[in-house]
Amino acid sequence: MTGTVDDAAVARVRAFNRAVTTRIGVLQDHYLGSARSLGSSRVLWEVDGDRIDVRDIRERLELDSGYLSRLLRSLEREGLVTVEGSAADSRVRSVRPTDAGRAERVELDRRSDELAASLLAPLSEGQRRRLVDAMDTVMRLLDAGLVEVGPADAASDDARRCLAAYYDELARRFPAGFDPGQSLHPDTHEFAEPTGLFVLARLHGRAIGCGAVLFQDGGRAYLKRMWVDDAVRGMGVGRRILEALEQAAREHGAASATLETNATLTEAIAMYRASGYVEVEPFNDEFYADLWFEKRLA
Repeated sequence: MTGTVDDAAVARVRAFNRAVTTRIGVLQDHYLGSARSLGSSRVLWEVDGDRIDVRDIRERLELDSGYLSRLLRSLEREGLVTVEGSAADSRVRSVRPTDAGRAERVELDRRSDELAASLLAPLSEGQRRRLVDAMDTVMRLLDAGLVEVGPADAASDDARRCLAAYYDELARRFPAGFDPGQSLHPDTHEFAEPTGLFVLARLHGRAIGCGAVLFQDGGRAYLKRMWVDDAVRGMGVGRRILEALEQAAREHGAASATLETNATLTEAIAMYRASGYVEVEPFNDEFYADLWFEKRLA
């Protein structure tokens, strides 16, 4: 759920944007003293290794297809990359760097390092630490704002990868391990309309979390299989997944949401309590459950 953003906060973000774009040279036609723009240089930097799908670049940088095509054509004219179509599927294109492109990427890294050092050099050691720490925080919060949570097929490859990672984590954390077959609702086909819903959280096109809800009789919804990738924990992704499942439950007429959890999952327990869930008596025979929770849905 998004809250109202006050005008003062908006003004501070705009001031921050102006300061950063000026300081790192984004406004210059020739970025880092090269003959190309920041956009072209950023795309070239993404062309690492032997080859990369154009679709992957577009998702990582969130670029319009037409604009990305123009940037790639420009890099091709410079002899820095080669764009190739797939023999199996004409819609799939990949990019590979030329020898000149690899050399130019090394030069871009060198100049980028010099620019970063020039930002830090005038500062004291304490100021450098504060700036770098603040930059880490800004990056994580900006990424948090880009997370998208939406319905997905629980049988899809992305969903299966998330569930496999979730089961692996439970097997590591539970004292006696974890066997999905001993847990309730091991079959993912239940998490589909009209009996349920499965959602995935995505960041830059990559699945980073999942969750499911079953719509039960008596105006109740049962939440299950909530997981978030370690790399993005602390960014509010779990709460976003929880809110998406609760909203789906409301839309199906549920008056309450229930869930159970294991006592070792302390982070999840803290999130549930902070989100308004209260501990109740056991309402099922989930093999791995230690605690049962319920929340009344407005």
